[in-house]
Amino acid sequence: MRTEETVRRVFADLERRYGASFRRNPGTALARVTAETEDPFRVLISTILSQRTRDEKTEEASARLFAKYRTPKAIANAPLADLVSRIRPVGFYRRKAAKLREVSRILLRDFGGKVPHAYDDLVSLPQVGPKTANCVLVYGFGKPAIPVDVHVAVISRRLGLAPEGASEEEVEEHLVRVVPRDLWLELNERFVRFGKEVCRTSFPRCEVCTFTSFCRWFRRNRGRPPSGPLRADRASRRRR
Repeated sequence: MRTEETVRRVFADLERRYGASFRRNPGTALARVTAETEDPFRVLISTILSQRTRDEKTEEASARLFAKYRTPKAIANAPLADLVSRIRPVGFYRRKAAKLREVSRILLRDFGGKVPHAYDDLVSLPQVGPKTANCVLVYGFGKPAIPVDVHVAVISRRLGLAPEGASEEEVEEHLVRVVPRDLWLELNERFVRFGKEVCRTSFPRCEVCTFTSFCRWFRRNRGRPPSGPLRADRASRRRR
């Protein structure tokens, strides 16, 4: 199957799988922030909070932070100890609290208190790499980009949309080449939901997946009767 044909098939299947509920109930914390506020600043801050943190913790920390500090000026002038206390549910909360103040001060100094909508300006900010910048473009500004997190990377490698062993940055480069631009805005949201519900990183639910005919992971790990060998394979992975 050609790569573009694979992409179209995957997107069509995810549309059938989730349908209208996909839009009513977004799968990521960032999509829910967007639905509630449409504020690029909140998307930027929530994305920084989400780094190496589960969605539920990101949402909890974001709600606690924005209950008191809602603007770059407010966060820039906030006591560091209070920021630390409010975002404590997330990982690396002390470091992130300091970075939130630094980012907010740079936005005030260099960008008139506004979040920039150019990729190069975004990645110039502290704690903002390619994934975070692309998340802000997609969820904050509705601009086509491809944020690549662990779900997007794993699914792309398994389905042959990127080479096996490719880093997240390399996966993004391949997806930019093979995914039609009109699909970029929805790619992260669709893949993340699919990754949480079906194509899990540790134990994919291949029995409910319709992509097994061209999935590399399935051919290598699950393309055999679900008997002794499969149980042994799972046991060996738990021992690693």
